[in-house]
Amino acid sequence: MSEWVRRVSAAVAVGALGLCLAACGEPDDNAPHPGEQTPKLMLLRLATTDAATSLDPAGPYDPAARTVQANLYQTLLTILPDKPTPVPDAADCQFDSPTTYTCSLKEKLTFPNGHDLTSSDVKFSFDRLIRLKTPGGLAPLFASVKSVSTPDPLTAVFNLTTPDARLPYLLTTTAASIVDEQSYPADGLLEDKAMGSGPYQLAGYKAGAEVALTKFAGYRGPRAAQNDGVTISTLADSNAVYQAITTGKADLAFHGLGPNLLDNLRKAGQVQVVDTGSAEIRLFAFQMKSLLSRNPAIRRAVAQVVDRSAIAKKAYGDRVSPLFSVVPPGFGGQVDAFKTEFKQPNKAAALTILKDANIAVPVPLTVGWTPSQYGAGAKAEVLELKRQLEATGLFRITLRSAEWPQYQVATKNGAYDLYQTGWTPQYPDADDYLAPFVTDAPLQNGYRSAAATKLLQQERTEQNGLKRDDLIGQLQGVIAHDVPVIPVWQGRVSVAAAKDLENVKTAPDPLAFLYLAGLRR
Repeated sequence: MSEWVRRVSAAVAVGALGLCLAACGEPDDNAPHPGEQTPKLMLLRLATTDAATSLDPAGPYDPAARTVQANLYQTLLTILPDKPTPVPDAADCQFDSPTTYTCSLKEKLTFPNGHDLTSSDVKFSFDRLIRLKTPGGLAPLFASVKSVSTPDPLTAVFNLTTPDARLPYLLTTTAASIVDEQSYPADGLLEDKAMGSGPYQLAGYKAGAEVALTKFAGYRGPRAAQNDGVTISTLADSNAVYQAITTGKADLAFHGLGPNLLDNLRKAGQVQVVDTGSAEIRLFAFQMKSLLSRNPAIRRAVAQVVDRSAIAKKAYGDRVSPLFSVVPPGFGGQVDAFKTEFKQPNKAAALTILKDANIAVPVPLTVGWTPSQYGAGAKAEVLELKRQLEATGLFRITLRSAEWPQYQVATKNGAYDLYQTGWTPQYPDADDYLAPFVTDAPLQNGYRSAAATKLLQQERTEQNGLKRDDLIGQLQGVIAHDVPVIPVWQGRVSVAAAKDLENVKTAPDPLAFLYLAGLRR
């Protein structure tokens, strides 16, 4: 352990002890008496290859930054493990009208510096986020917010330009973190300090190397820290992370451990490896500039024979999960629409689809893929897809690859009938899995559907949760019927942890960052 880390660990310990003493008030008969041993603080160590690019929630939105920000700051709402809908964190919120969203703050919220957290801090935080528009940040997601008003110190009202049912989910993102307006510049980022009201406060920071967090006893929300502090160390490579977790120098390892090293850890049994569903999904998209792909019968016939389980096993060693909708499990309104539409892979059913449309077989299709952007399994994935399609005798497949910059141009210009693509959402709501395939903005495959567009608009404005989930389910059904894309698999978030570390399952967020508060021995 470096001298700097020793100093930070000492600062964490002193900070946690000081917070405990300050919070005690009256003497506690159960507290240690003179001569007794002081209880040992529960200080944890996290090893990763990621380095946080910003401590400021108005800054870039990368996974490493989110891990730090999610633990330092409080949001108005949050999403707890296994619960897909937002719950109160700093506030209880509700729609008073389609364009008015009111948040009532909890009483006596404070920042670690003793400043009160009021609606003025909420307004400042959002005004600042939207004003800065940091490249790589999430300010554009809040385009529907016209203003934030503060009728009293405990009430913040979001006034919207148009109804936006996504707002409660957007308010759970780290971009929606509340900062102390007395500590942050209104016109720039705060690079090396932090003042939030989350489960932890900043005890030390060395850019690109270490972040030390200590428990904030004043946090009032559903994520109170069950440990006294965490030091996050950025290591040089995956081997360094592997050595740290296997030798006991780290209690937790996240990001940087590839599939092979994770498999080694599972086999050795020396530590626990916990896998949860990731927000990352992988698909094959049809480019509508292709005359062949424009034919719905061809798209449906391909979807009818794709064996997702075989792809997950042969290309990824079952390290990913078969996916049967563009919305993965765990998000509100999710349904396995492609399983409902196509049941099991079936050559006879695919042949019937093509015959009914008078399409001669084998259908020649060009499938595009890229060797670097989508990882080591990308080639094995397209080879398995080619094998499956050609084994039916209904298709003749030509594979073509290109490096990422050229591949992006080629997919947009229609060089492939069908091409490999992926998606990871920016906010934890089913809408961010649906809009890319309906609006065509990021995917650019030319899919247009009046029915899908109408359902997208309806779910975005529907404030009744059950009705919105139903609309989201219907929209997935339209996509499965039209097959502009074929969802193939959902990734996994994997964490390696010491055997005695508890509640590891609650730490990973599907958006690939960690909540550390629940961890304990």
